[in-house]
Parts: sequence; C-alpha cells; structure tokens
Amino acid sequence: MTDSFVYAALAVAIGMLIWDCIEVGRNDAANLVNAVFGARVMRRRTAVWVAGLAVIVGATAASPVLETARKGIFDPSGLDLQQALAIYTAVYIVDTVLLYTYSAFGMPVSTTASLVFELLGASFAVGGATIVNWDKSGSVILAILLSIVIAGIAGFLVQRALRGAIRTNTTDLDTLLLHGGWVGGILLAGLCYFLLLKGMKHVSIVKSLRAEWFEGDSVPFLLVLWAGFAIVIHVLLVVFRERMARWLFPGLAVVGMIAMAIAFGQNDLANCAAPGLAAYTLITQHFEGQSVEVATGVDIELWQLFVCGVLLFLGMMSRNAQRVTRAAVNTGSMGDQVRLYAPDWCIAVARRLLPKEHDLPALAPPPTVTERGKTVHYDTLRASVIMAVSASVIATASSLTLPVSTTYVAFAAVIATGLADRIFERGDAALKLGRAIWVLFCWFAGAVMAATFAGIVAFTIWKLGLYGILICLAVNFTVRRFAGRRADAQENRLQREADERRGRVGGKDAVVVPDED
Repeated sequence: MTDSFVYAALAVAIGMLIWDCIEVGRNDAANLVNAVFGARVMRRRTAVWVAGLAVIVGATAASPVLETARKGIFDPSGLDLQQALAIYTAVYIVDTVLLYTYSAFGMPVSTTASLVFELLGASFAVGGATIVNWDKSGSVILAILLSIVIAGIAGFLVQRALRGAIRTNTTDLDTLLLHGGWVGGILLAGLCYFLLLKGMKHVSIVKSLRAEWFEGDSVPFLLVLWAGFAIVIHVLLVVFRERMARWLFPGLAVVGMIAMAIAFGQNDLANCAAPGLAAYTLITQHFEGQSVEVATGVDIELWQLFVCGVLLFLGMMSRNAQRVTRAAVNTGSMGDQVRLYAPDWCIAVARRLLPKEHDLPALAPPPTVTERGKTVHYDTLRASVIMAVSASVIATASSLTLPVSTTYVAFAAVIATGLADRIFERGDAALKLGRAIWVLFCWFAGAVMAATFAGIVAFTIWKLGLYGILICLAVNFTVRRFAGRRADAQENRLQREADERRGRVGGKDAVVVPDED
C-alpha cells in the first residue's frame, strides 16, 4: 500500500462525506416535512428551515448511534488498512450515486438500509464471511423491519381512534372542547416521552433529569404527562377559543415535525457520517503509528457532528428534495387526482387488491385546494398523527443505538394513516396504491443493488488501489449524469399526464379553503 493511495482515500472520504450528507438530507427531507407541507400548515421552504435547525440539534447528539455503522456491521480490526479503506470508500461511491438516482426520480429510499447492505456487501467481498458481524447485522435488519410493522400498526390504530373522536371537525371549538385536550395530550406526551427520555437519553442534561425525576416504571410518568398536557390544552381552548381551535392541530403537526427532525438527526447521521469519519480516524491513527483496532475506539468530536448536521440541512434545500417531498405526499394524498409514476404491473396489482366497488365512505375530509390552487393532501389531524408516530418510533430506536430507517417508518405511517382514513376508496386509488407497491419493490431492489455494487467496488479498489478509486469515481459520475437526464424527462412526462387527467375531470369536486401558508 502506497502513501498516494492513503491520501487519495482520505480525499475521497472527506469529499464523499460532504456529498453523502447532502444526499441523505436531499432524500430524507420528504420524511420530515411531508406531513406539514402536505397539510399546507407551512410553505415547504419554511418547513425545511424549521426542520433543518432541529436536524442540526439532533445530529450534535448522535454519537452513540454511529458506533453501529463504524464497527457494528463488521470488525475492521481483522483487516489491514487498505482493506478497511476500500470498504469505507466503496460505501460512499455506491451510496452517493444510489441516493442521487432515487432522489432524482422522486423515490424515497432508506439511507439506513443502503448503508447496512453496502457495509455488508463490501466487507464480505474484501474480508470474507468471517469478518462480518452477522449477529449485529441481523439485529439491525430485524429492527428496520420491526420498525415498519410498529409504525404501520400504531399509525393505523391511533389515526382510526382519533378520527373517530374528531371526525373532520379539526377546527370546531365544540368538538375540541370535548376531545381536543385528551387527543392533543396523548400526542404531546408520546413525543416528549420518546424523544426526551428515550431518544436523547445519552445527552448529559437529559441523563441528569432521568436520574433525578424518572426512575422505575414509566407508565405513571406517561399518564402524568398526558394529564398535564390535556389540562393545559383544554384551558387554552377555553381562554382563546376559536383562535386556539384553529391552530391546535397545525401546532401539534409542527411540534411533531421538530421532534422527528431531532430524531432524524440523531439516527440518520450514521448513514452519511460514519464511514467517512471512520476512514478519517483510521488514516490519522495510521500516520501516528497506531493500529486499526485502536482507531475504532476514538470518539467523534462535537464540531464534526455539528458540521455534518449542517450538510444534511443543505441537502434538504435542493431541487431533488422537492421531488421526493411531492411524490411522498401524493402517494398518501386524500385528493382525487395525483401526479405520480408507477409501472403498469404495479397498478395492475393495486387494482386486484382494491375492492371492486367502493362501498365504504372515506373518513378523510373531501378534496380541497388552497386559494393559490394547491392541493391539501392531509388534514392537520392526520399530519399530527404521522409526525407523532414516526418521531416516537425513530427516537426509541435511537435510544437502543439502532439506525432504523426514517424513510421506512415515515412511509409506513403515511400509508397506515391513509388506510385508516380510507383514502383508497376514491380518485386515483390504483395509482396511489401502485406507487406504494413500486416504492416497496424498489426498497428491496435497492438493498440488493447496494450490497452487490458495494462488493464489486470494494474489491476493485482493494486490488487496483489508486487506479480502482479513479475508475469507480468515473463510473459514479457517468451514472449520475445518465440518471439525472432520465429523471428530468420523466418529470416532464408526469406533468403532461397529470394536466391531461385534470382537464378530463375538471376538478369540480375541489373546494377552495383559506390558505394556511
């Protein structure tokens, strides 16, 4: 191994760390702002700014989760420096192009699953089966799958229960005086408990509060939180009346978005920062004469976590992030006409799954648009449930140092709450369900591609050294350019098709409501 290879690997690690943080922020932006933006509580740019600041806060407290990615999937102490650097470099080369391609086509992809399977494929190709920590890898993959099931079940049950109480009267004072306190209280109690006492339990201030105020059984504490928030909300409704009624659920949705953004910053920082920071640590320790095993035990500094959080925020501001947001909200939209792509076979499967006749009425409000003609995809009650359930599941995973998928959790919550509201009983139901099927298929396909291509790239870099890095980078840029052109062409075609469908139906079912931006 030459010094030129080490310096090249260092340059790639730093450069790709910056790039990958932006790509992760670009794709997962939809998971953070889609409910608030889809409910038209905030403009997308405003929502991104608010969520972005919360992401930076969460990223700064992310260190325990990083260990899973740095040395949990495989053991770098069983490799020499060139093999370890080949793995980390391959992960970035594959991850950046995979995330960019998915984002360009408006497809949410699990950055967590991508990282795990890239590490598995690359480490297996370079070090063989013995280098892989199969128990840890299995527990991470199982946690990802269980998080989907938990978010789906919780989202369905909570949404159906709260919809039964509130109906579509999300701003009606009499309804909220009866149900607003306990509904808002349970959402806020869940957010506070899971985010502060579970998700951020490694933060020193929260750790001190836990030791002083919270020990033992959590049920009484959770009930006290629920009762306290319920009383506060009811008092505010009595005092401020219609003004509080109008902003109760929009406010809960924003609070949920902030909580989810903090949980995201904690959890998903591992997906973009861990390989680069691990490679940087390995190289610096190499020049200091220390071993690979020693390098894996070095703590990550606070300023490094903060900078990575800022890069995540910058990715959330990009154009492709807007495509992911729009596609995500359209998939779970309560509107009749949506702008989406799904292959014919997915739509055919969806038609078979949907009932022949839509006998049951949809529980969601009727399709509405704002004064600017923007579709309202969710009402504020559903937006609040999506955010609260997603943030709670992700924060719990962070407390267990498991990098579960924000994408999977958020998508499961969107679809589950949509099922609870029976949004597939009207409009472009087959297209929306077909898109959900296509997203699920692409998640599994993405995991296979991540493992396969990361293995090929890692083996190439390991054997060819510096030349291998240059070859793989050239392929990366070529694929990105090709994918970007194809994605732009698809966007133009989808716009034309959506305009044609809208022209045929005339949009006569839409009701104009005051703009909440």
